[in-house]
Amino acid sequence: MKILVVEDERRIAHYLKQGLELKAHLVDTAEDGEVGLDLALGENYDLLIVDWLLPKLNGYNLVKQVRAEGKTTPILMLTARTQVADRVAGLEAGADDYLNKPFAFSELLARVNALSRRPADFKSSQLTAGNLKLDIEIFAVSRAGKAVKLTKKEFQLLEFLLRHQGKVLTAEQLITQVWPYDSDVLPNTAQVYIGYLRRKIDQSFPQEKPLIMTVRGFGYKLEG
Repeated sequence: MKILVVEDERRIAHYLKQGLELKAHLVDTAEDGEVGLDLALGENYDLLIVDWLLPKLNGYNLVKQVRAEGKTTPILMLTARTQVADRVAGLEAGADDYLNKPFAFSELLARVNALSRRPADFKSSQLTAGNLKLDIEIFAVSRAGKAVKLTKKEFQLLEFLLRHQGKVLTAEQLITQVWPYDSDVLPNTAQVYIGYLRRKIDQSFPQEKPLIMTVRGFGYKLEG
């Protein structure tokens, strides 16, 4: 998943970023509420982790503004506040879950996983990059108005690339997210399927700008 952590305590932010990235998530961080709000509204995240006490714009108002803009991204709120009234206020502002500080990383991870398993009504059914379009509900892909036929795994890989547009993704991250339960997956599986996608959405449209890039020594990214 692509996760935004809005936390002004650098030690905690680093701890969360490092731990979540070890679990193959992509993590951005922001140290104040204003930057966090800009990122939350300007990027497509699968989850927001927001501290209550933030400089410039507190977490409560950040969550309210995210919801006011129509964003339905799941939000986990972190806080040292322990009063029931505070928890209720956070949930009423639009947070989906609440975790008191200090907390064990294992508990935070369990809550992150639980939020990721919720019905994905917060995810747009249509994803785009330039004139490439993917519709999850009808399992359809097109580029420049022309239908592109993909296998199930090619479709899942393209969806993951589109949801993390502009981000460099390692082969390990792709395998973990697209082939999570395949025990016979090979080390070069991601590379092979990237090749399949390139042929279908880039090489089959020579008049269009290539979308899938190789970042040597790091991995792959899709640029719109």
